[in-house]
Amino acid sequence: MGAFQRSKTHLIPPPPPPHLLLLLLLVGIYLSIFLQRSSALNYTDHRQVSSLRLKRIQRHLDKINKPPVMTIESPDGDIIDCIHKRRQPALDHPLLKNHKIQKAPPEMPRRRSVVARPDDASASSNSSGGAEAAAKGAWQAWHRNGTRCPRGTVPARRSTVHDVLRAKSLFAFGKKQPPLPALARRQPDAPDIVSGNGHEHAIAYTGSSPEVYGARATINVWDPSIEEVNEFSLSQIWILSGSFDGTDLNSIEAGWQVSPELYGDSRPRLFTYWTSDSYQATGCYNLLCAGFVQTNSRIAIGAAISPVSSFSGSQYDITILIWKDPKLGNWWMGFGDNTLVGYWPAELFTHLADHATMVEWGGEVVNSRPDGGHTTTQMGSGRFAGDGFGKAGYFRNLEVVDADNSLSSAQGISTLAENTNCYNIKSSYSNEWGTYFYFGGPGKNPQCP
Repeated sequence: MGAFQRSKTHLIPPPPPPHLLLLLLLVGIYLSIFLQRSSALNYTDHRQVSSLRLKRIQRHLDKINKPPVMTIESPDGDIIDCIHKRRQPALDHPLLKNHKIQKAPPEMPRRRSVVARPDDASASSNSSGGAEAAAKGAWQAWHRNGTRCPRGTVPARRSTVHDVLRAKSLFAFGKKQPPLPALARRQPDAPDIVSGNGHEHAIAYTGSSPEVYGARATINVWDPSIEEVNEFSLSQIWILSGSFDGTDLNSIEAGWQVSPELYGDSRPRLFTYWTSDSYQATGCYNLLCAGFVQTNSRIAIGAAISPVSSFSGSQYDITILIWKDPKLGNWWMGFGDNTLVGYWPAELFTHLADHATMVEWGGEVVNSRPDGGHTTTQMGSGRFAGDGFGKAGYFRNLEVVDADNSLSSAQGISTLAENTNCYNIKSSYSNEWGTYFYFGGPGKNPQCP
């Protein structure tokens, strides 16, 4: 039989009606926008990265991600490595080669006891008709499954290639941008550090003092929205010494922060920072470089804080204490009541090797001016200071440590906000909350274009 080719019949469906075409087009546009936003934190999945750069990144990660004794998978997606305390990144610092880890400071600062809320809290919270909830301590999400790091180890949040690729460069990974040195001071004794590279603040600060040895505050925790991946919102304490208009500023910092670029999500996280040269080359966030010595096996620097405060609902806060050990000179960090997290060795610093001259408390955001206007990145709760308890962010029981290693209520503080139409601050005093302030704001709004 001769060969033959069987013909194929193709059924061509009728074209969809115009209204269905329009609907499909709108759905496509929506999905495109949604996927673009949802993948913003993982855009590195689609970026072409040279093998040479990946090798450099991996070498860096091998330095900071130490071999774990045990690994814990947090419910929020973090990987927490329990590493031997003698193998933590801090001890890779050239100045700490012979450093002997200090188990505990010889003497903690003497402090006063505090209670739950300020005099005006009831009026502020009851303005919405709801029952007031006392402020509660916030903890960390990685503890939810009940697993803890064993004794002799410290928890470290594991960094990934994508964490590094979200940064501008490998050098910039884990670092703050330095402030612009050309900016003039806003008012006498106000630090230059509050301005530069789009950073905006609402802060309280002490006047220039000859000697400060630490500070303490209780800060309520929120999850402010962040407009751009490279922006952040934080609430922290700064311990400062050195010149604000030079390159020798020493700074120790701790608080909570939402930073999609650094962490890959929008959760508030406990963080630390340090620098001894005005953010130029030294220092970093958390354990992302050698420096901060961690001593606690239950608190992971850089891990998410949970739960967080809710509008007109429960308020959750954390207490941060930073002070200089009067005997060995290291700068210790306390979390909560008497929980020691670790310390910054005195060897890391120049001016802070002796004492601090200024303390700042407050909020900071990065305004990258997306689309030419002010960012909608929120500070604190995203509400202005005037909204008060249960709505605005707060710092309460502001205290400073003196040369006698005693805590006393911060007196005569000044406040500063670059643009009060975007973010503001309002300080006060009560017997229960001592010196305190409300702060924050929504960023872009009709008065802040």
